[in-house]
Formats: sequence, structure tokens, C-alpha cells
Amino acid sequence: MYRVQLPEIGTAAAWRDAARQYLAAGVPPDQILWDDHQAAPDLFAAQDYLHAQGSPLHVPKSFISMAQAVVWHNNPERFARLYQFLWRLRHKPTLMQDRGDPDLVRLRLMEKNVRRCQHKMKAFVRFREITPTGANRRSFAAWFEPTHHTVEPTADFFVRRFSDMDWRILTPDVCAVFDSGGLRFEAGQAKPELPEDANEQLWITYFKNIFNPARLKVKAMQSEMPKKYWKNMPEAAFIPEMIAGATARAQAMADAAPTLPPLRMARVQAQLASCQSEWGGPQEGLPAAISACIRCPLHKEATQPVLGEGPTDASLMIVGEQPGDYEDLTGKPFVGPAGQLFDKVARVVGLDRKQTYVTNAVKHFKFAPQGRRRIHQRPNPSEIEQCRWWLNAEIAAGSPKLIVAMGATAALSLTGNGRNISARQGSIEHGLTGLPVLITAHPSYLLRLPNARAKKAATALFQRDLKQAIFAVEQL
Repeated sequence: MYRVQLPEIGTAAAWRDAARQYLAAGVPPDQILWDDHQAAPDLFAAQDYLHAQGSPLHVPKSFISMAQAVVWHNNPERFARLYQFLWRLRHKPTLMQDRGDPDLVRLRLMEKNVRRCQHKMKAFVRFREITPTGANRRSFAAWFEPTHHTVEPTADFFVRRFSDMDWRILTPDVCAVFDSGGLRFEAGQAKPELPEDANEQLWITYFKNIFNPARLKVKAMQSEMPKKYWKNMPEAAFIPEMIAGATARAQAMADAAPTLPPLRMARVQAQLASCQSEWGGPQEGLPAAISACIRCPLHKEATQPVLGEGPTDASLMIVGEQPGDYEDLTGKPFVGPAGQLFDKVARVVGLDRKQTYVTNAVKHFKFAPQGRRRIHQRPNPSEIEQCRWWLNAEIAAGSPKLIVAMGATAALSLTGNGRNISARQGSIEHGLTGLPVLITAHPSYLLRLPNARAKKAATALFQRDLKQAIFAVEQL
């Protein structure tokens, strides 16, 4: 058993050198006890490093980057976990790409925590001036309490940022000191008494003025600026006060906001009017409006829109999916094979089509050309939404007590839900317009069934639904 005790300063380089030596000597992970500088001596572990000679070890750059962060984590097992993963990496170089490997997942999480701690250090270190009288170079100091050992790997950021002055970042573990252009690290110390800084008041004034109460999200703010850092940030003392007054300040900002110019408001109102969900024209003008519809691209290929048919004062309204090939050519609803099957079933159950208003959720025929044939295509949600404008206008122009939705497209347009039609078949639901909607299959579904027994059973259910519709209308 070997024991490696790593120093507090220069930990990353020391771990890298030790790991290289033990790996070259072929020492497995369970034969090494990794300790940091605070660990007590172990009576059964050798203290000396090996000096083995071996072939150079090549590892992925992604592992090196990860290890350079993980060694600064505060978990005492970090060195052992890194070496164990490195030991496995010798024989499986692709291990760094295995996102499901539990060892890699754990190391990646530790890396993420260290990176986050480095980010917090860059954001929340607050310097105070400690320049001695008569000095020709300004000097500053800051107290910080990092979650992980991130002072050493983060110090270069402050060197690049504040190279024109002397500074020191003091922490309980390691202190970074930049003096006369040189960086060094010293042992940690207790929190010192730092003098007041005249620049702090200027910073607090700036901080309070950039605070936007209208965008306040307390939980998100505390996630990015955890409370553990507040005690060493002078502006944090004013955060509770700013949160408490955020609502009143946001209202004052809204009251003081300028009004929109009249020209721009007119354009906005015109745009809103074009997006209304209800048709507001006269009832007698509805057929002509539907015939001139260009609300969606379906009008470009279809022969003509197909209007609803039947008395507008009918108590029962039947809604299908869209016109088929025959309907598109004739301009009449429910005249193709599916419409003929509907008429046949309606006669069986005693439903008089002449006393019923029949229409479709979508008014134009959607198809894909295939030679001389036009193959039916199901409307997409956007097309259904655009055509709901006209369906709602038809409902408002009439006085139906019940609407029958045949198929998924009609159900989506009338209830907002076009899923699980077979499970919902025969149920009466609350429609988007406030009227009851009975869900059933579309006759074209019955025509597509290849099995005679299944077609007979589905037709019986369809007959049952139409009978239920007749009974429900009589009861309403």
C-alpha cells in the first residue's frame, strides 16, 4: 500500500506527477491511498513516490481538462476517483465519450461544481483599497470564502484583469498575492479587518440604479447569487430593501412609461383585428366570405371551398373533416363515398339529413397529386385552426343544440383535442363554443376497414352514435 500526500499549493501539478509515476509502475488504484495536506499519517502506507520508467502515457485532452478542474474540488476522494478513472482509460480510450459511465458522470459533476465556484469567485470578489501612505502603486485586498479550492486555478483571471495594481485575495485555505507584477500563493488565514472603501458607496449607488424591479425573479437571483456570498458583498445589504419595494417601483415605471404614438397604435390595432378568432360580418354575407377565403394555403390548389348545407336553424349539426374529391368538384358536402355511407346509416337510424346542418371542419380539399388521381391528405393543426374561424361562424349563425364531430379533425376543431377517438367514441364533451359535442368515427374510416367483421362492428357503433345524437337533441 502506497500513500500520497499532496500539498495545499500546487496540488494539480503534484497529483499529475504522482499519477504518472504510479501508472507507469502499474500500481492499481486499490494500492494507493491519496491524501491532501490535512490528512493524518497512515501507519501501513509507504510515504515515498515511485520513480518508475515506462512508455509515455497518452490520454484524451478532455480528460486533462476535466482533471485540472476536479483536483480543486473539496471532496477528499477526488484524487482517488481521478486515478481510478485514469487506470480504466489506459485500456479504453473511448471512455471519455461514454456519458452513461457512472465514474465519468460523477467526475463531470465535480468538474461542473468547480467551474461554477470559479465563476462565483470572479463575480463576487470585492476589493477594498489598502494602499499605504506615500506608495507609488495602489494596493487592494479582498476576503472570499470559496466552496472549493478555486483560488489557485482562478488567480490568473485576476492577474489579467488587475495587472496594473497590487492585490491580495485572502481565504481560509489559500491566499493569492499579486505584488510588483508577480503572483504567489500563501497559506490561508482568518478574516482580517479591512478598512472602509470610499468607492463602495459609488458602486452601491450604481447597483441600486441598475436594478430592474419589473424583471425581478427572487429564486433565480438567489441561484446565481447564493446567500452564502452576501456577507462579503457590500451591495447585498440593500437587496432585501430592493425586493420589498420592487412592486411599487415597477408600477411607478409603468405609470411613467410613454404612450404609443397614434400611428403605430393604429397599425397594431389593425394587425390584432386581422388575427381575431371570430367572424364579425353579417349572416347573409357568410357564404360569400367563405368562398373568398385565403386564410391558409389550401385555397391555392383546391377547386373551390365547400360550404355547409342544411337549415341554419337545425337543432343538430354534423361536422366532418374536409371535402373529398367529389365534394371539391361539385361544391356540395357529403356527396362522395363517405357521404353516401353517412346517408345510408342515417336512413337506417331515422335521421333526416334535410333537417340537419352538415359541414366540414376544413372548407378546402387538401390532396397530393398522384398521376391523374388526387390522394386525400389530412389537414394539419394550423390549417384546422385557420378554418375554425368559419366553423365558429356557421355555429353562431345557426342554433344547434348538439354537434356531432366525425373523426379526429372535427374533434380537434370543436373540442381542441383530436386524440384517442376510438376511446372517446360515443361520449358527449363540452365544445370550445360552449355547445355539447358528440364524438364518433368518420364514415371514411368505416370504408377503409379491410375486415368484414371489423367493418360490421364499427358500423354498428356509428349507428349507435347517430341514434344517441337524435335522442340527445330531443332531450335538450
